[in-house]
Amino acid sequence: MSAPLVTVAVPSYNQGQYLNQALASIFSSDVPVEVFVADGGSTDGSVDVIQRWESQLSGWRSHADSGQAAAINECIAKGSAPYICWLNSDDYFLESGLQSLVAALKSSGAPAVYGRAWNIRERDGKKSPVWVESFSDHRLARRCFVSQPATLIRRSAWESVHGLDPECHMAMDYDLWWKLFKIGGNLLFLDEFVAVNREHRETKTSTKRTEHYREAMAVVRKYYGSVPLKWWLYQPYAVWFKAFINRLERD
Repeated sequence: MSAPLVTVAVPSYNQGQYLNQALASIFSSDVPVEVFVADGGSTDGSVDVIQRWESQLSGWRSHADSGQAAAINECIAKGSAPYICWLNSDDYFLESGLQSLVAALKSSGAPAVYGRAWNIRERDGKKSPVWVESFSDHRLARRCFVSQPATLIRRSAWESVHGLDPECHMAMDYDLWWKLFKIGGNLLFLDEFVAVNREHRETKTSTKRTEHYREAMAVVRKYYGSVPLKWWLYQPYAVWFKAFINRLERD
């Protein structure tokens, strides 16, 4: 067998209904991979799904842990491939998506590459492109335009920044893009659809929007030095407040 080219971490917790598709999308790629699943102690049948793939996995476990970032770091540390990524259990790669990311990063000196991704809304199946654009730190300070499922990272860069910050629970990917930029320059943009982000009621972005904004704003302040006005205006409570004022004005 070929030596693994990509180490893939799959963090999961009670998402057994999606996990099979995520794993299938990894193993259907024509790329030598080593895959580690970190399940947080699911009670929904996720372990049954994992065990069906056990012969192809490089490792897995199922028990309570210290959170998503710590679980991903744990998985990546177990591997040795020159490129790494993580795929949340409710997302999946498109056909040839991982191959395209590998080819792009191989031909570049960038610390990481990111492509385009589709967003699929679970409640009605609506499909729309995730907002992605060419890399600019000034633009990154205004929004996270790197779609995490559509990324691939050079292991040497990952290790240089010590992976994800385990203290981040909402914006750990946003924090990572900034760290990679600071040590290696612009991330490479691949103008090609390579992955799917699934939007459903249980995602942290949906259930903890206020916490997500708060942590993302702290990330911007840490790496950019200031928080652009856009962040203040579009916080969940700010959106509610503006709607309230508009209603008062109409009345």
